[in-house]
Amino acid sequence: MQTRKLGNSGLEVSALGFGCMGLNHAYGTPLPKQEAIALLRQAVEAGVTFFDTAEVYGPFTNEELVGEALAPLRDRVVIATKFGFKVGMSSAGMDSRPEHIREVAEASLKRLKTDRIDLFYQHRVDPNVPMEDVAGTVRDLIAEGKVKHFGLSEAGAASIRRAHAVQPVTALQSEYSMWWREPENAVLPVCEELGIGFVPFSPLGRGFLTGKMDASTPLAKDDFRSNIPRFSAQARQANQALVDLLGRIGAGKNAAPAQIALAWLLAQKPWIVPIPGTTKLHRLQENIGAADLSLDVDELRHIEDALAGITVQGDRYPAHLAANVDK
Repeated sequence: MQTRKLGNSGLEVSALGFGCMGLNHAYGTPLPKQEAIALLRQAVEAGVTFFDTAEVYGPFTNEELVGEALAPLRDRVVIATKFGFKVGMSSAGMDSRPEHIREVAEASLKRLKTDRIDLFYQHRVDPNVPMEDVAGTVRDLIAEGKVKHFGLSEAGAASIRRAHAVQPVTALQSEYSMWWREPENAVLPVCEELGIGFVPFSPLGRGFLTGKMDASTPLAKDDFRSNIPRFSAQARQANQALVDLLGRIGAGKNAAPAQIALAWLLAQKPWIVPIPGTTKLHRLQENIGAADLSLDVDELRHIEDALAGITVQGDRYPAHLAANVDK
């Protein structure tokens, strides 16, 4: 697996990371624990060194899973986790008060079975806590050796600048894919200016861009996509044009749609590191294969022209979650 550096920080990780959330949170029936542990260890053996979790995934159980799986391999991997919600639940509201950040850090260290958090993200910008206080608290945790790098998630350009002025931001994690390109407007330019890495979550459109689901694919009630407007049957039918495009391009390169979607992201900037998640070994292998797939200038131009003719239908979040995204 090729490696990339997240901006100017010097933090080097595999070109593709692993988003661990879906192993036991948000996508229906969790993967049995021992199978999840085995999959994470197989990812390391395949060259993945960057693993993403958060206290709210589960809540708490995802960190415990990642900690148990990676403890024997700790010095070979980079572990990212997040703070920023009350009592470890996104539904409870935000809480990035300095004392709470410290509480989360201590609890996460224990669950992850480690003595340091490699990358500590603020999960969402808290409008009630000055960004300077948040960045200053993480700066202190870095000075104490409990945290190595500071990150933000779904933060807007102004918040990024305020945080970076206090403690350099290593990475910004936000949704970015062929069907959600909003970061290109303001966030990616700020990251490039300040030397901040970018970590796209949901780089495969929460599974839609893999081509393995369509308008008729049933979604379980405990699958959070069932509440997302973009995953209504009507929206999925309208958005099938994007999957068809990926299929056509992939057919010409003997590649799966997911591999084209990931290769396209990797081609945007050398400091972009997508973190696709999966519960299946063959999908993990498929994703990893995207790191070796190159798209030339003509292919990228063709994709860009085709994307310009496709209008993605449906909001990416329900209204109550969209309110948590910093502008």
